[in-house]
Amino acid sequence: MNPSELNSSQPKPSSAHLVPASVSRRSFLQTFGIGAAGLSLTASAAQPPIQGFERAAGDASVSEGWQPLSDRKIRVGIVGYGVCKFGADFGFQDHPNVEVVAVSDLIPERRAGLAAACRCGTSYSSLEELVKDDKVEAVFIATDAPSHAKHAVEALEHGKHVATAVPAVFGSLEDADKLFHAVKRSGLKYMMFETSNFHADLHAIRGIYRTGGFGRLVYAEGEYYHYMEQPIDSYRGWRIGLPPQWYPTHSNAYYICATGGSFTEVSCLGIPSVVEHLQPKNNRYKNGFGTEIALFRTNEGGTARMAVSWDTPGFGGEMGRVRGQRGTFYEKYAGLEKTLPSTRRTPLPPGVSPGGHGGSHGHLMNEFVSAILQDRAPMVNIAMALNLTVAGIVAHSSALKDGEHLKIPQYKL
Repeated sequence: MNPSELNSSQPKPSSAHLVPASVSRRSFLQTFGIGAAGLSLTASAAQPPIQGFERAAGDASVSEGWQPLSDRKIRVGIVGYGVCKFGADFGFQDHPNVEVVAVSDLIPERRAGLAAACRCGTSYSSLEELVKDDKVEAVFIATDAPSHAKHAVEALEHGKHVATAVPAVFGSLEDADKLFHAVKRSGLKYMMFETSNFHADLHAIRGIYRTGGFGRLVYAEGEYYHYMEQPIDSYRGWRIGLPPQWYPTHSNAYYICATGGSFTEVSCLGIPSVVEHLQPKNNRYKNGFGTEIALFRTNEGGTARMAVSWDTPGFGGEMGRVRGQRGTFYEKYAGLEKTLPSTRRTPLPPGVSPGGHGGSHGHLMNEFVSAILQDRAPMVNIAMALNLTVAGIVAHSSALKDGEHLKIPQYKL
């Protein structure tokens, strides 16, 4: 899971159900009867990490074969250092081709913590201030999910390349179109840091698909199971009652990131939840679904079942599998292809850790940096980012209509 950070500029409400700016987090929780103590994730030594932030097992070979692309240093600004300390977790500060020249967080203590973690001497009180700094060439946005699109557009309009946590947009098809056109107008690099994209299994599936080992994919599955009896603490409580398919990219990646394709239509069923914050009266979204199961049509004529669930305890995580006309992948390949491509991920620079979410963090950061250095489109570019995200927004609309088939907007570069 990619928990976006607690801090950002005040998000502009896009729905009547958003919390007014004048309502504090404490009063919001009190209004809905949800104890702040139950939501607090101030870490103790005994507390397990938030799902997805477990560190990958050490691998001494992760840097074997790495070759520098350039001696240039990209000047990066980082925004957001909330409950998961996400702003520093991708390792920009450890990349030999990066200098972190500015950081930002709304809360002074967290801003200072981010500056220390990134070994940076310049900080700003908001993203809006940081993007005015001419030294900054690229910005990593780790703010709250409702602000991702607005913050990305703001950075692009100030001439900055943008990397952002997921999702690209939050429940708004209008914001998706605005962001798409802002990226195209800017001519700058945009990349969404979808962690499943660099999971070892999905990386292997992508390589096999590209070399024809599956043929046409007939069926794909993806799941994102993250039990949240109490929601993860979040800026202005945006995670409380979150519609599952508004956070769809970890599961949708098991088709879209694997193939570069898209979903064209959807029928989705929502299952009412028994969890307190997932009752319509207890969240800003009036959402009562804790699990949403979407059946998609793919652009190559196949099908995909993608599940997102907050209220099913037990085994969890981000996972997927595929079935094609020439082979399948369920933990490993089985099929007609006898010669498979290497499944090794791109070597990381010495000192850069693969990090959390299946060892994906360092690889995502390195891909974004490399795309700028090589002046090429990054993986999970704006079209892929929106195809990953918007499919879930439409899926939730389908669930609200008892599974009605709905067409999904398509994004192409």
